[in-house]
Amino acid sequence: MNSETATIQIDRTAPRHVGEHLRQWRQRRHLSQLDLAGDAEISTRHLSFVETGRAAPSRDMVLKLAERLNVPLRERNMMLVAAGFAPAFPQRSLDDPALKSARAVIDLVLRAHEPSPALAYDRHWNLVSANRMVMLLLTGVPQRLLAPPVNILRLAFHPEALAARTVNVAEWCGHLLERLRRQCETTADPGLIKLYGELKAYPLPARSAPLPPDNVAIPFKLRYGGDVLSFLSATMIFGTPVDVTLSELALETFFPADEFTADRLRKMAADLQ
Repeated sequence: MNSETATIQIDRTAPRHVGEHLRQWRQRRHLSQLDLAGDAEISTRHLSFVETGRAAPSRDMVLKLAERLNVPLRERNMMLVAAGFAPAFPQRSLDDPALKSARAVIDLVLRAHEPSPALAYDRHWNLVSANRMVMLLLTGVPQRLLAPPVNILRLAFHPEALAARTVNVAEWCGHLLERLRRQCETTADPGLIKLYGELKAYPLPARSAPLPPDNVAIPFKLRYGGDVLSFLSATMIFGTPVDVTLSELALETFFPADEFTADRLRKMAADLQ
């Protein structure tokens, strides 16, 4: 295990009570008891008693502290259960009628983004939905790598998938790996930590020269049909979710980084008609 992965895995012991949950999240956020107590408007003494199990927090106090610590909704439910309360946030499947409007938003964004590629994925980067341009760009990827659940990070790193066709694979995959590392630190999700370790094991070439000074972001440069298509990406999330599933969904939209790519995408989309 390399030191970078080990750092992410620190303090993965199962908390015994809600106070240990709070302590672990406070430490992940690099906050002192004084910092958190001041932010939550409680005494440092009371927070210390809660963390050590000498005081039992109310349901509202658990939620307030979790909010201040920016704890993901899934883990907030775990904290409530550890404190003896029922979960506060539902976790529905995407086909639940309650999420119908959210699914409509996802479908609308994906369709409206054509002729550029766009996709939606869950908390473990498994593909939820994609527009036609994404599937077109995946042409040639072995079908065994496209069997559900399709993990879009594995596709990016796998030498039989997109890694072999990514012109700037060191820079692009390095960017993705750093995003995943930050996500691991933010969420402490065991599945993400395992995925991070898996992707770190893929051999990547050394990074090339620094980006040209006129670049504003790391582009994704993909070979397709003898051409090199260049994209900039943007990530979208739902702004005020109160459902666990919805809070963990993200939409990745890709925009042409040059006129050649924009023109090529328009022609590709026209061929799909």
